[in-house]
Amino acid sequence: MPDRFWRFLNCSGIALAAALYLGSPCAQAADQPANVYSTYGVHNPPTDSPCASPNCVYVREPGQPTDPQYPPYWSSHWKMYRVFQGYVQNPPPYDGAPPPALKQGRDYEQSEGATYYDSTWRGQAGEGAMMEHYEKRCLPIFPISNHFTCSFISLGDTAFFVTYEADRPKGMPRVCLFSPLNHPPRPDFISHLPYSPGDSERLGNRVQGYSFWISVADGKPFQTGVSPDQTSNGGIMFGYGFMSKATPDRVDKSAAPYRHPQSFYFSGYPLAPANAPMVSQNYTDFAMIKPDPKTTWDLVSGLDPKTLPLCQLFQPPAEMVGLTAKPRAPTWGDIKHQ
Repeated sequence: MPDRFWRFLNCSGIALAAALYLGSPCAQAADQPANVYSTYGVHNPPTDSPCASPNCVYVREPGQPTDPQYPPYWSSHWKMYRVFQGYVQNPPPYDGAPPPALKQGRDYEQSEGATYYDSTWRGQAGEGAMMEHYEKRCLPIFPISNHFTCSFISLGDTAFFVTYEADRPKGMPRVCLFSPLNHPPRPDFISHLPYSPGDSERLGNRVQGYSFWISVADGKPFQTGVSPDQTSNGGIMFGYGFMSKATPDRVDKSAAPYRHPQSFYFSGYPLAPANAPMVSQNYTDFAMIKPDPKTTWDLVSGLDPKTLPLCQLFQPPAEMVGLTAKPRAPTWGDIKHQ
């Protein structure tokens, strides 16, 4: 198996996932392993998701704002709000904490983390590097308790999942392979999400909101905008907000003003033990600070993905997390390929 599992070719005019280690020059999504997830063009090619259009790109309609972009590199802390009550009446995007109608402890839990991004990174695994670090509360999209510290690190196409000695769940490895094809979002990733006037109006159009709901049954987008909530119908939502006005960078004063990312909002795992039907990560100090590899990518850069155990986060073994037989809600891992 080559060091880089996947490459991109132009097949019939459409960018397709290609060069599987089995050798197919234009492999279809059905040929891919189960840990290549549907991300609708954000983290992998269009053929890995049943998008609304073949290239997973939304053409903006007249009157809609142009697409903002990530700076080439940046760092930011954020606050994560795991909302478990009142989210139907109070959907994101949120202007910082959830609205006053929701009370911390009763309706939501607040935790913290940070994201480090560098689209200029290059390596054998591809291009782009990103680390999302969740402090004491891991990303709550899996059917397990998220009461532990974790990090997702993507180097090119390879995505790693890291846990830490202080609070690692029993049975979890220090590092596992999350996916062989899950690259960081490209700077223009927002083109893969539909613009939502409703999300934008919720914050007085100071924020440009982009979101859709996915049907796990067929994997297709079926609603633009967070409201009305579709959690009870088994839908899974993914959304992102950018500030509507371009402003100078907090650190790099030579950079041209740009529309700063405001929040990342999405469906978590809605049932216990995660109990996270709605989640929002709101950036607090976004700036064009190039991440230090010593504290980010170097945590996994020397590891050979072929030697790592596969992560079992979407389908955790009972002995790993102490689960008993319970009804199960759909997850991102259940979304079907094309």
